[in-house]
Amino acid sequence: MKIKHILLLILPLLLILGSCKKFDAEEQVKIDDATILKFISEKNIPAQRHESGVYYQILSPGSGNATYTANTTVSTKYTGRLLNGSVFDGTTTQAVSFPLGQVISGWQIGIPLIQKGGKIRLIIPSGLAYGQDGQGPIPGNAVLDFDIELLDVTN
Repeated sequence: MKIKHILLLILPLLLILGSCKKFDAEEQVKIDDATILKFISEKNIPAQRHESGVYYQILSPGSGNATYTANTTVSTKYTGRLLNGSVFDGTTTQAVSFPLGQVISGWQIGIPLIQKGGKIRLIIPSGLAYGQDGQGPIPGNAVLDFDIELLDVTN
């Protein structure tokens, strides 16, 4: 009888622990890349893949010769979407400015690909965005799609 009670106590715990899946970052990179490739194929987006895993489409390169550091302040207008098209953030009429080192890694990689006045579309894998935890309306492991206009760059 005691064994039966012990099993009844242990079995649910084993089921709970067995159902917990450890996060595998390498596997998530593969999942994100496949998701992005499918998305850009279906939407006919002529994006290029950066070595980091960020996909980008330079809509307008802008002009200038700014060098970018974590302290570089960029002024932008942007729209951020999930791949289902729902907008989770963006500017309406007013630009926002911030140090490049204070934004998600995908932006830190993508913004330096253009200059002042440039426009870029970034499709950012989850590991270079908000990762497995997400943030606010952005779910965990979400690939993000941004349209960004770079209005100004100051060092």
